[in-house]
Amino acid sequence: MKQKLQTRLAQHFALTPQLQQSIRLLQLSSLELNEEIERALQENPLLERLDDPLANTTRFQADGSIIRQPVASGEPAYEESSHEPNGGPTDVSTNFTNESGNDEAEHLIWDVPKPADRNPDDERFLPQLEAPPETLKEHLLSQMRLAVRDQRKRALVELIIDALDSNGYLLETLEEMLAWLPPELAIDRKELEEALCCIQTFDPPGVGARNSAECLAIQIRMMPNIPYIVRKRALNIVENHLKLFAQRDFIRLRKTLGCDDEDLLEAREVIQRCNPHPGAAYANDAADIVVPEIVVIKKDGIWHAELNADAMPKIRINRMYGEILKNTSNKTSLNTRFQEAKWLIRNINQRFDTILRVSEAIIERQQNFFTFGPTSMRPLVLREIADTLGLHESTISRVTTQKYMLTPLGIFELKYFFGSHIATEGGGEASSTAIREKIKQLIAGEDRKKPYSDNKIAQMLEKEGLVIARRTIAKYRDMLKIPPASLRKSL
Repeated sequence: MKQKLQTRLAQHFALTPQLQQSIRLLQLSSLELNEEIERALQENPLLERLDDPLANTTRFQADGSIIRQPVASGEPAYEESSHEPNGGPTDVSTNFTNESGNDEAEHLIWDVPKPADRNPDDERFLPQLEAPPETLKEHLLSQMRLAVRDQRKRALVELIIDALDSNGYLLETLEEMLAWLPPELAIDRKELEEALCCIQTFDPPGVGARNSAECLAIQIRMMPNIPYIVRKRALNIVENHLKLFAQRDFIRLRKTLGCDDEDLLEAREVIQRCNPHPGAAYANDAADIVVPEIVVIKKDGIWHAELNADAMPKIRINRMYGEILKNTSNKTSLNTRFQEAKWLIRNINQRFDTILRVSEAIIERQQNFFTFGPTSMRPLVLREIADTLGLHESTISRVTTQKYMLTPLGIFELKYFFGSHIATEGGGEASSTAIREKIKQLIAGEDRKKPYSDNKIAQMLEKEGLVIARRTIAKYRDMLKIPPASLRKSL
């Protein structure tokens, strides 16, 4: 085969940096968008915040004149500055000495309290910092310092505290701990057991347990005002029959314990007062914060979408750097930063505009949901919204991922309003979201002594014209995190 060189013209699609940034911003959540903006603010000096805490303080123009112009509350959430490389600034400058010769304004700007006038004991002049939450280890160590005097025992107690997990459990056995302890310390198992028993008397009750049964038993023993026979029966259940209790096999449990329903109910109430994760209250895992981009309001009997002003970043192009860009002769570096700032602001505008358009299209099709609730949700797919707005399905998928809508019924992710359809006996369609809500309502109203099986729920839905297989009911029930009928059964 002979090789040869050929010249050929061809067209291909290439993503520009601006388009890549637009796509990236579109798929970010509100918190991720703020992180991206903070990064841009640090890298690009031409960008600034409208809600800057220093916005109401003294600022200087490039020529040395003083600016004292607070940001108006009515300014838009984000704006693109009117500065162009060949345009002038829009700020109104205040000269150092005003034309009337009255320097009262200057006095107000520079009248700062003298340090000598401040009382060093006054807490108003001290930085107010929030103390970090106390960890489980710190809480246990503070109790150890009061309860344990012997230095050797203190060291062993602290050793076991370091081995506890976030829930307060000791996952490592005492034999394993003895195996890696230095032999020259001559520590025996009895000393470790005494140190562990000391920890198990600390708050929170149940800390230092090696399994769930021991954790519950410790708490039951420490509970006040429990009748002896009830406490003994509850301890018997958690120490010897916890599996039957977890499976709600109350028939076998009654036969094993030789008691009736009333006795078993009293013991169950004691066990349910226990906390299987005693150390979880001291975990410092911060919960994710959901900031809805869209707020749903009702006007003239019709639901509409509005952008949430609190979720919209308040940034603009810095006016002082705009004036420098106007007056300087070497504009190459600043022009690059200026274009990057303009692209960011335009792409943020486009992001919120796309979110608003998609939200309006969703609300238009789900009016019954906002009026009557989840059971009135209609089937909706991404293709329907994409065809209506003239966008690609991938764009709709990016817009609806990790974007939230504040409604009178709660906060929902935009993807919540999409669902496949299920045919009904009457020839109509029902949304899978509406089916899940019906299943949830049926289970919420069931008799706990005789909970509905999946077959029973399917028969009840069939009477309403919804023919659904049992395995589909089980799948939807798992999605709702509802246990099967055998685990929902109660006394």
